[in-house]
Amino acid sequence: MLVEGVSGILAVHPRDFRPLYEPSKRRLTWPNGATASLFNATEPDQLRGPQHDAALSDELAKWRYAKETWDQLQFGLRLGDNPRQMVTTTPRPIPVLKEILASSDTVVTRGSTIDNRSNLAASFIKTITDKYAGTRLGRQELSAEILDDVPDALWTRAALDRDRKREKDIPVLKRVVVAIDPAAKTNEHAEDGAATGIVVAGMGEDNRGYVLDDATCRESPNGWARKAIACFDRYDADCIVGETNNGGEMVEATVRAVRPTAPFKEVSASKGKWTRAEPIAALYEQGRISHVGTFAALEDEMVNFGPNGLVGSASPDRVDALVWALSELFPAMTKKQGREKVVHEGAARFNPLANSYQARR
Repeated sequence: MLVEGVSGILAVHPRDFRPLYEPSKRRLTWPNGATASLFNATEPDQLRGPQHDAALSDELAKWRYAKETWDQLQFGLRLGDNPRQMVTTTPRPIPVLKEILASSDTVVTRGSTIDNRSNLAASFIKTITDKYAGTRLGRQELSAEILDDVPDALWTRAALDRDRKREKDIPVLKRVVVAIDPAAKTNEHAEDGAATGIVVAGMGEDNRGYVLDDATCRESPNGWARKAIACFDRYDADCIVGETNNGGEMVEATVRAVRPTAPFKEVSASKGKWTRAEPIAALYEQGRISHVGTFAALEDEMVNFGPNGLVGSASPDRVDALVWALSELFPAMTKKQGREKVVHEGAARFNPLANSYQARR
């Protein structure tokens, strides 16, 4: 987006001084010889070695490995008389952003969505202000406020950060599951409607849980089924867990339309969302669950999930999928929270010793 987006460098740059963009080299080169290199936040070690005199960091609060990537960037920011950097981000109370804001060298400029109204559709402004003005989500997304955790939420950011791991630091996984919490109806064009929660989690040889991915989406049934199967293949999962309260047998049928032999387990909630989530939150409190990197949208739901549900009017689709995934991996903690039916229909049962996710990484 910084380079090729609607408001990216190539779109807004004066034509007579527009840089050459080489995607394969992740590099921009200007006519005067100045260059800019592109890096991602999923591989912090990319920044180990290169040096710079300026840096632009976009959406830092959503970086997969925010702290590690930021630290590596600082070590390379050493050229010129006054190396500087700019961060643009939706504010979330993650530790690295709090550290940046607390620094005496940081200059903060805040802009609300309303400040940008001249560049946005009037109908969009009316819709979001009518729905979100005065809400916690609105204060964060529209007014650029950094908010603390909800006092009675089941999870806190401090606990999530305490046990966070990098992919290279997790053990061999004995099991991997993909959990689906389907939307009640298709919302592929709705930004604020219900989504289909898709979360991948694994059980390590150390008997700890690891959250590996959040592939939640707003797509048609065929679309979310393909995403779930893609996760199943990528992480060498042994089972797909599907919540059937909303979709009934449709969930299994949709998955099997994409992969007829996929091992599938139906789960059906017999208690409320808060009650189902409590034993999973207890695992986090005990330090038995780690997130492999940061999952910004999922973690926002977790720290805003209180006794009355998710703060605001949204549905906790990601949290629901997370709870189903970890419930499958820790059945002793959650066996009374719902009903389940295992359906294989020709699919070979997974052999935990054959999991190749760790080896492939």
